[in-house]
Amino acid sequence: MSDIDRIRSAAKRLNGHIRRTPLLHAPLLDEIAGRRVLVKAECLQWTGSFKYRGARAAVSALPPDVRSRGVLAFSSGNHAQGVALAARQFDVPAVIIMPADAPALKIANTRAYGAEVVLYDRANGESREALGEHLRDARGLTLIRPYDEPEVIAGQGTCGLEIAEDATRLGVENADVLVCCGGGGFTSGIALALEADAPGLRVRPVEPEDFDDVKRSLVSGHIETNNRPSGNICDAILTPAPGEITFPILHRLCGPGLVVSENEALRAMAHAFQRLKLVAEPGGAVALAAALFRANELDCETVICTISGGNVDADMFVRALSEGADAA
Repeated sequence: MSDIDRIRSAAKRLNGHIRRTPLLHAPLLDEIAGRRVLVKAECLQWTGSFKYRGARAAVSALPPDVRSRGVLAFSSGNHAQGVALAARQFDVPAVIIMPADAPALKIANTRAYGAEVVLYDRANGESREALGEHLRDARGLTLIRPYDEPEVIAGQGTCGLEIAEDATRLGVENADVLVCCGGGGFTSGIALALEADAPGLRVRPVEPEDFDDVKRSLVSGHIETNNRPSGNICDAILTPAPGEITFPILHRLCGPGLVVSENEALRAMAHAFQRLKLVAEPGGAVALAAALFRANELDCETVICTISGGNVDADMFVRALSEGADAA
């Protein structure tokens, strides 16, 4: 299991390799939200998302003889790019299994980082796990899971250490911390870090409509699943269910989940660009959307939200600036 000691160890290994991303503020966002909004801009992280933290932490933790044989990952794009870059930095092979309907930019970037990309048919139910097992066994690769992996959780938890430090510097002792949530690796890592370093900050997972498995799981007390694998513009955070490792952490530490619509995600993307000059992808904007448009579900005078990724195809970004700005 991941814990604060593992997160601190990951932070030492990542020092000098990850970007310390800023905690930004824009008064015009405060006016929309009706409270102070602070934005953790992980879209400025290497590879354009928080996923590089977990990927680098996991690859760096492998014994050298194991790492040299290569690594394997499956991802819709952000974890893929993080693992691909980390593998290149350690000069080891990387094979990444990606859905054929993933954004073209994410597939292209993963290949550009030097990874071998294997596409699968997510929409028609092809199993990435079965494909991954075959490649792992055939080539002797080490699988780095996108969220249900202790070292990945630890690496992503380093973002929580930074949030705690910056909140303390700003005098923020109590806040809702809204985190874009798929399988829960980012959310659980941040929650563990804040439990140790800023216990007055409470994590709230944020998901897109019709893919709210974490919210429902927190209510029921056991792991719930989604009815379909895709069908929402927030591709980065569409997962079948919270992880076996992540869910107990989420259940113990997180407040109630929040859910936003596709339109609200697009509007948040437009606001991020207009007010903060940040490029956010739909799944990376859901926490900001909740901060701006779910005010009646929040309790604190200050809300901290992650923009977890900015890897968006040009046509989707144009759509956000058009539809989102029109509805803003």
